[in-house]
Amino acid sequence: MFIQLNGQVLSYEKSGCGRPLILLHGNGEDCHIFDELTENINNNFEVYAIDSRGHGGSSTSSEYHYADMASDVINFIQALELSKPIILGFSDGAIIALMVAMKCSDMLGGIICCGANLSPKGLIFSARNEIKKMYKESGNPLVKLMIDEPNISPEDLHAINVKAIIIAGDKDMIKEKETRLIASNISDSQLIFLGGQDHSSYVVHSTMLTDIILQNFL
Repeated sequence: MFIQLNGQVLSYEKSGCGRPLILLHGNGEDCHIFDELTENINNNFEVYAIDSRGHGGSSTSSEYHYADMASDVINFIQALELSKPIILGFSDGAIIALMVAMKCSDMLGGIICCGANLSPKGLIFSARNEIKKMYKESGNPLVKLMIDEPNISPEDLHAINVKAIIIAGDKDMIKEKETRLIASNISDSQLIFLGGQDHSSYVVHSTMLTDIILQNFL
């Protein structure tokens, strides 16, 4: 399905019935990383899996900023008149979820952020170097986004006044202290470290998040 929002065309998949739940993928991916999870939860949730701008079937831009992607999600919620949706975001999607909640907590029913960072320095050194190498080889503006952004201060997170589940793997490329910093600056937050998991293993084509979603938001 497609929707045009202020000149930006977003592609998305809709399935299930129940409480609205928005799924936001990471950099260089598309909404289909959530296909297995969606099958597990769409008896209880009306699931909207969105391709972020520049990904999947959505339209591209000459440059990319997380603030614009967050605005896309806010416009999406308003256009479809979704009532208190939950947002589950992974990696870039988790950053976007934080930024939507910082701006419009009153519109949301909760957020689940998997592998979020507040700045590029929140990634471990080897991951930052690999991203810089990728950009040098590709010139891809989406890769450049991860080098330059986000630039969220811990104080910015104080604007979030909705339930937040903050998740990372214990082998994540996000520094542990970064994940703890995010959770400690959101008033209603729950911090979860998943044993034996890296940055993407518990999200991409995985059903591991099923129980967390059902236990917290059903």
